[in-house]
Amino acid sequence: MTSDGSLLSGGTTGTLAVQAVVTLPGGRESLADAEIPRHREADVAVLFRGHHVELVRLATLLLGDQATAEDVVQDVFARVYARWERLDAGGASLAYVRTAVVNGCRSVQRRRGVARRFGGTREAAPWSSATESAESAVLLAEDRKQVLRALAALPSRQREALVLRYYLCMSEAEIAVAMRISRGTVKSTTSRGLAALGRKIGEDDR
Repeated sequence: MTSDGSLLSGGTTGTLAVQAVVTLPGGRESLADAEIPRHREADVAVLFRGHHVELVRLATLLLGDQATAEDVVQDVFARVYARWERLDAGGASLAYVRTAVVNGCRSVQRRRGVARRFGGTREAAPWSSATESAESAVLLAEDRKQVLRALAALPSRQREALVLRYYLCMSEAEIAVAMRISRGTVKSTTSRGLAALGRKIGEDDR
């Protein structure tokens, strides 16, 4: 996907010529020519342009690493493109994307945890790098670094709930869908997260 949301090019009017993976007899896979309705590219491009920055910010806040956050969002949009007709028909495209980004961040965090336990690797704490890219500097300018450091130290579910509620301004119902938990759990997780965040900020101020 290009920076403007374009995924594919070429093809005839109303369709896009692409190469698709097809299963041959015996279970073998091969590339074959296929045509995809052009409206899918246009619709996904609109979603990409309208929400890409927001989703990268979400993933960056959850992971503390903008490069990985961009990879997560890119992977999500690739999956969205593949199943667009089903998502668009149900009007659930944005909700799906948000949930997929949260789940993608969870997968990254699980892999990091495994690497730390079994590989003995140590990663820099999120937001602690002395050198930041221009893009990261823009993100950090919108929020105080102290809050981000405290946010990064929270358990992942509390961090997710707070970012979705107070950064993306999502409702409890939307958060419940994105995190796949009940609205009651959203309330309790957010409450515990706010309390823990306040304690950590207070510790930093001492």
